[in-house]
Amino acid sequence: MSAALRLPLAALVVVVIAVSYWLLSESGAEGRPLAFALLAGSAFGVVLQRSRFCFYCNLRDLVDKRDPSGVLSILVALAVGAIGYMAIFGTWLPTPALGRLPPTAHIGPVSVVLAGASFVFGLGMAISGSCLSAHFYRLGEGSVIAPFAIVGSALGFGLGFMTWNPLFNLATSEAIVVWLPHHLGYTGSLVLTLGLLGALAWLAVSLSKPQARPAQPPLDTREIVQNVFVRRWSGVAGGILVGLIGTLYYFRVAPLGVTAELGSIVRTAGASAELFPSTLYGLDVLRGCATVIKETLFSNNGLFVLGLIGASFASALVANQFRPRRLTGLDIMRGLGGGLLLGWGAMTALGCTVGVLLSGIQAGAMSGWVFLLFCVVGATLGILTARVIARRSAPAAA
Repeated sequence: MSAALRLPLAALVVVVIAVSYWLLSESGAEGRPLAFALLAGSAFGVVLQRSRFCFYCNLRDLVDKRDPSGVLSILVALAVGAIGYMAIFGTWLPTPALGRLPPTAHIGPVSVVLAGASFVFGLGMAISGSCLSAHFYRLGEGSVIAPFAIVGSALGFGLGFMTWNPLFNLATSEAIVVWLPHHLGYTGSLVLTLGLLGALAWLAVSLSKPQARPAQPPLDTREIVQNVFVRRWSGVAGGILVGLIGTLYYFRVAPLGVTAELGSIVRTAGASAELFPSTLYGLDVLRGCATVIKETLFSNNGLFVLGLIGASFASALVANQFRPRRLTGLDIMRGLGGGLLLGWGAMTALGCTVGVLLSGIQAGAMSGWVFLLFCVVGATLGILTARVIARRSAPAAA
């Protein structure tokens, strides 16, 4: 696509987002949270697209290329958000007494069901090539897999609603909710969280190999424009911005998450068609990216995701990174199959790498760490399996 078409189209998207923000802001008290959600989602989409902030891709870079920069970006985001969350908690809930939890924070139940769902979600990432948040921003880059992955995720949510009650009775109903400040206080919880993140950063760096650094040209106006709008942002910059957006969004609206709207659409449609159980045990009282029967057209999470997709599209256009390619049958299979696992895992775990892992760890929830562990195991297994398959098929292809 030529610059003569890309840049005006990007400007049009920005204008639409800006006008929508203004209209929502002027619609009264109910519209202001929606406006902020749209604005925050747009900022999130730009940061994800410019910094290539994808949990799966960053992990794959470390496993396949021994490049730790993406993983360090995730760890920086978690550290910045953890500091921000604890500052907010100290204001809203000065004493983290047992039996009390901070408002709306994603502090979920810990059980074998969470571990299994996290593992399945990790496999889904490996098959489809991205986590759910990355599939949303890659819609803006013209990914041919992302639409099928999102459709597959919707099907996976439906499957998750069908299997929810048996799994709830099996383990979730008896699961424990562990919030670290209950046991360590805010300071102890933050020290432990930062210590664990530091240990993971050391491990990532120790597994890496030296990366060649290209010579840096003189920093003039053209180079500044290229660094901001065209070249990939540094992992540290992306991580800091993700952490700040997560903190501000929690303070103003709710913890970050990208699956609640998709799940709510599926739940509403399934309930209307009587596909799901009439009662989903405990689902509406557990913490996480909760789904609801939709009664209004717009929701905070829905506008957040729309802003994410729209802004990533504009960002990709400016950087000339909107590059759809020819669709293949394998793309469809990967998208639908991987998406099915992503959707089932996200529904059963009450969120994805953003809603459970990112927002959970930042909040000091044990559920976030459990999701991280088993999701990484599932994704790594998928990466290594793909590597073995590629090696075995190479001679035949030759």
